[in-house]
Amino acid sequence: MITNWDPLTIIRKTLIALASILIFLPGAQITYAVAQNPTPGFNYQIPKHIMTPDTVETRIGELNFYDGIPTDETITRVYENLDFYRGIEVFLNFVPATSIEGLRLGMKELGADYYNDVIVFDELIDSSPLFLTGNTDAVYALNTLDLERDGATVVEIPAGAGPGTVNDAFFRFVVDMGAPGPDAMKGGTYIILPPDYKGDLQPTLNGIEDRNKYTRVSVMIGGKETKAWIAQSTSYHNWLILRGFLEDGKPEYAANMWRTGLKIYPLEDAKNPKKMTFINGSGKFFVTIHANNYAFYEELWHVLQKEPISFLDPELRGQAAAIGIQKGKPFAPDARMKAILEDSVAVGNATARAIWLKPRDESAYFFNDRKWYTGFMGKDYQWLKDGGMGGRNLDARTLFFYSAIVNTPAMALEIPGVGSNYAFATEDGSGAFLDGSKRYKVNIPADAPAKDFWSFVVYDPQTRSELQIPGWTDYPSKNNKRDKLIYNEDGSVDLYFGPTAPESALIANWTETVPNKAWFALLRLYGPLQPWFDRAWKPSDLELIN
Repeated sequence: MITNWDPLTIIRKTLIALASILIFLPGAQITYAVAQNPTPGFNYQIPKHIMTPDTVETRIGELNFYDGIPTDETITRVYENLDFYRGIEVFLNFVPATSIEGLRLGMKELGADYYNDVIVFDELIDSSPLFLTGNTDAVYALNTLDLERDGATVVEIPAGAGPGTVNDAFFRFVVDMGAPGPDAMKGGTYIILPPDYKGDLQPTLNGIEDRNKYTRVSVMIGGKETKAWIAQSTSYHNWLILRGFLEDGKPEYAANMWRTGLKIYPLEDAKNPKKMTFINGSGKFFVTIHANNYAFYEELWHVLQKEPISFLDPELRGQAAAIGIQKGKPFAPDARMKAILEDSVAVGNATARAIWLKPRDESAYFFNDRKWYTGFMGKDYQWLKDGGMGGRNLDARTLFFYSAIVNTPAMALEIPGVGSNYAFATEDGSGAFLDGSKRYKVNIPADAPAKDFWSFVVYDPQTRSELQIPGWTDYPSKNNKRDKLIYNEDGSVDLYFGPTAPESALIANWTETVPNKAWFALLRLYGPLQPWFDRAWKPSDLELIN
């Protein structure tokens, strides 16, 4: 049927017809319902997921609101929780910085405060000093560089040096020396530039991939043209650690190598440097570990006052500033804030210990059927997850730096025959933490995949340092190059642990523990080989024995 409608009538009727159709579509039905059932106080039905109820139950108690506005009591409660949380966050994220500060202060206590002062452990690190998982099986030489005071600094290392590393004041990697370094145990000259260096020197290629390549440049040092590797740090304070290997199971050769071949001096003083001073650290008690109480925050404040602003990114600086720790300002929290921070550091310390002693990330474990786990989750010395796609693996960083020192790609990457790899054991095969009142056994299979040597060291969970046996200080460890161990017919070796010795024939394989005290262990492989990386070789779990 044709009707003589005018154009406006046609348009009006068409719109009405479209509306009658659209109202039955799903989205239109919702819109219609919203208009018909508005939330009280609104013209429309407001989605619940954007609203805040008047009462919310949480782990910090009941939170109350008036029309989305927190009550005075709730405001006080959430701000105190925020301060508490930020105090925990600062503890967990800044352990690397305070750990370097602890090392600096401990070394200064022993008399090593200038560029020419080096602590050498002539008789190895025994259980007297407190070092985070110090190793009884290499001759350490330690130095603290102050690039703000001394400027660009020269480090000459002798041929034959084992793994050596420079770390900045946040325990970030600067350069390797010796075995994993570009000199590849041939020795040589390194120059460490400060973060604000303005001269003509430029960093050279110093990575593991550059070992045995000719990447040195010519530098005038003391009026003499010298070939050198150059690295630049992001901080003024830097920590230098060098290791020398045992010769015939003895430390004398390596100790002498450091005392006669290691030289450290400012580049500008190269013509007339101070005479090197070597301090024997063996058998001496001194503490190099950061605080686990309120003093932790004071240590951090000192670090930030020393270092340039560029030392940390704004995100980390903001975390510290949120609790009152900022460069150029005093750290003086009021009584309320100090009490909160004392709680924060207690919970932060407990959290770090849980992450370290009982990792919940399955990727930390070397084997599906063993309790051994790595200190380098993700195999990344920068603590990046999935190649950076997962950002920074914060728990991995906490696990490592709460329990250990030295950060280098040589400990994280899988490079056969280079560097070192470590495995933690904190539990026996049943999942129980190790008890010094009980006796245990571990089997180290034949053909351990270590080009240089392997060692097994026992530590104290309180100090994370070598276990001290009351009444004497010795080396709570076994080493296949130093110790005359008794091997099984298949080439494997059983190591024993407990407060009393096993039968006399096995005493050589025994490490004493302390009754009513816990312990944990580290298995180290120096120069780890492919069977370790392939997981084709694996030690047993620690087994509880009668």
